Amino acid sequence: MGTAALERHLFLMAIFLILSFGFFTPALAASQVTVFVSIPPQKSIVRHIGGDRVTVQVMVPPGANPATYEPKPAQMAALMNTRLYLAIGVPFENTWLDKIAAANPEMQVVHTDQDIEKRSMAAHHHAHGKQPHTPARPAHHHTATNDTGPESLDPHIWLAPPLVLVQAKIILSALQEADPTHRNTYADNFQIFARKVETLHRELAALFARQQGMRFIVFHPSWGYFAETYGLVQVPIEIEGKEPKPAHLQSLIQTAREEGISVIFAQPQFSSRSAQLLAREIGGTVLFADPLAEDWMTNLRHVARSIRDTLDKQTKIKP
Repeated sequence: MGTAALERHLFLMAIFLILSFGFFTPALAASQVTVFVSIPPQKSIVRHIGGDRVTVQVMVPPGANPATYEPKPAQMAALMNTRLYLAIGVPFENTWLDKIAAANPEMQVVHTDQDIEKRSMAAHHHAHGKQPHTPARPAHHHTATNDTGPESLDPHIWLAPPLVLVQAKIILSALQEADPTHRNTYADNFQIFARKVETLHRELAALFARQQGMRFIVFHPSWGYFAETYGLVQVPIEIEGKEPKPAHLQSLIQTAREEGISVIFAQPQFSSRSAQLLAREIGGTVLFADPLAEDWMTNLRHVARSIRDTLDKQTKIKP
């Protein structure tokens, strides 16, 4: 083959590959189930079950507050090509979910929290007196108006492994309905994920076996379901979305000193000013625990170890 013929052959091959890639990529994308979720931890759960069969976008980006977030125009436009929206009950959905559904009438909106009985956020606002341990459990769905009012319900159901399994079953059913041809693939992926979650649950239960009833202080009461599941008590600084008043702050200082608490857990999405103030008063430190990290399992293991280490120190120094 001459030089000119070889160059022409290579040129035609390149055009063929470009055209093939151009036609193949949209076809591949079209074959996937497009999913929108509200918060980053949901993306991890959906990816475990959906695998390569799903494309997942997150409405509330990392660092944003799901209590006050307003979707961007580009996100609302992206809903036009979305098959499923998986709601979880975070506060911004109360304002935006109807608008999200209206953006694409063909899109199915699935409430992944529909089989979970949620606790009142107010139930966690106790600095003194032991709280009885009541494991979070699946029951009936309730809708909160926000996460700052006195009657609001705790939306942080992705922070307790047993409740993640409840949501995962709903996600499995939604994906199987949207893509029935691959229902067995989703079922197999779910079984693998469920075993991982059950292993994590056993690890965390063993981690806190000797800390039953112990308390840890947080700024925002995000860790209530986690605490209940493992026999702990979270003591929040924030009450009903508001900074603590002097009397409450003094009560927290007393609790910290009585319990030997030297670490305050803050949340990256909120100001740490009150947490820093309390830490100074008790001669303690502030650690950040992000309940919205996308890598849900790794994050929960990390936060659990931080809380366990804190409780171990409390046991050693408590009179």
